[in-house]
Amino acid sequence: MPLGRAGAWALAAAFWTMFGIACGVQVWLSMLAHNHSLVRLVLYEIVVWSAWIVVGRGVARMVRRYPVVPPSARNLLLHFGAAAAIAVLHPAWWVMLELVMVPFDVMNPKSFGPRFVKLLFYQAPLELMLYAMVALTVVAYDAYVRSRERELRAAHLETLLAEARLKALELQIRPHFLFNTLNAVSALVHTGARDQALGMIGGLSDLLRYALDRAGAASATVADEAAMARRYLEIQRLRAPDRLSFSIDVAPGAERGALPVLLLQPLVENAVRHGIEPIQAPGQVTVRIAREEDRLRIRVFNSGRLGARRAGGIGLDNTAARLEQLYPGRHTLALREEEGGVVAEVVLPWSEVA
Repeated sequence: MPLGRAGAWALAAAFWTMFGIACGVQVWLSMLAHNHSLVRLVLYEIVVWSAWIVVGRGVARMVRRYPVVPPSARNLLLHFGAAAAIAVLHPAWWVMLELVMVPFDVMNPKSFGPRFVKLLFYQAPLELMLYAMVALTVVAYDAYVRSRERELRAAHLETLLAEARLKALELQIRPHFLFNTLNAVSALVHTGARDQALGMIGGLSDLLRYALDRAGAASATVADEAAMARRYLEIQRLRAPDRLSFSIDVAPGAERGALPVLLLQPLVENAVRHGIEPIQAPGQVTVRIAREEDRLRIRVFNSGRLGARRAGGIGLDNTAARLEQLYPGRHTLALREEEGGVVAEVVLPWSEVA
């Protein structure tokens, strides 16, 4: 991530201060026999190289205003001119500090001219090299920052896309089961089953209230989802009281678990529509929800055969897509035949509603 103005200054100051300390200690060790003051030598080298704190920031501004990538003759010429100016000015600063701070005692130069010419001869190539190193560091850092920003933008866009897909799936499931229930009410009205129709309308009101109250919510408690599923099954039992029986069992401690809103309802609806309705004999739907350490296991059993359910449907396909969006690689959804019927089983990571 970008360092920011203060961070860049602090990093430059720390680097060149440490560089000055290292140079001062190295010079002192190479001249132990001369008994120079270690403190004065180190302080002198720090002040000498601290000029690059400001120079380095200037180089960074030059690189960003006149980019070297892609290279152009004009920009390269400007940078060469700036580097040449620094290659002259920094040695001049160096010699001036020697005359003022006298770090070398009796060996210290006494006049500016001869010392400047001598220092310029061997120091200028190093100054040009330092300019190039700082410029390339700025280029590499800016490229890294741009790359990270692109990655963050891509990740943000991917998150927004995933949220949009999930929202579309949630919006699809609500009208799906509501329309199915309205069709069932219509069928009861046509057959003259007034009391059952009124009871189903009351149940549908509860379902609508649940869906509207949780519109936009990411999750609901297992207890709320189980109550919703129970209300749905009660509505379905009104249509065929002699053919449908059900039970919902939530193990102690699992009630606080988090489930995606309206996850359980399409599973029980699938069980009724594809397991109970196609057969003429009485059938059963059993829901079992339990916590198993860091997992939440949901089993929806219905009597009947798998049959057409192998091909899936809106409810089951929607559920699979939502789970893949919410728990990629961390969940299972299985539909299989067991003795006496079919089981839809979902296993999710355990979490609780915030």
